[in-house]
Amino acid sequence: QVQLVESGGGLVQAGDSLRLSCAASGGIFSMYKMVWFRQAPGKEREFVAAISYSSSSITYYVESVKGRFTISRDNAKNTVYLQMNSLKPDDTAVYYCAASTAFAPLRVEANMNYWGKGTLVTVAS
Repeated sequence: QVQLVESGGGLVQAGDSLRLSCAASGGIFSMYKMVWFRQAPGKEREFVAAISYSSSSITYYVESVKGRFTISRDNAKNTVYLQMNSLKPDDTAVYYCAASTAFAPLRVEANMNYWGKGTLVTVAS
């Protein structure tokens, strides 16, 4: 079984930066596609960013965060990161780390095999 634990959330001001971390245990980390989702209060969970297997490290982002967020992974540390710059109040949400072994679209929640419990990011205006 794979376990995912997020950290790095907190309260920041608009324009600030924050880096989220997701530590994984169990399984073979380098073979998992890693994904970040987020859920704002009263709204549905949405895809944020994803990174492919370590062999290619292809990345994907939702349009609203392109140019501001960067997803990366360190296979030696079994950790995936989400560097968030130029944060906006609209970025306020609980951010979830997820892992997938499926050959399927990574922006679809149902294609995720494992989930973390989430970390809260609050951006004040």
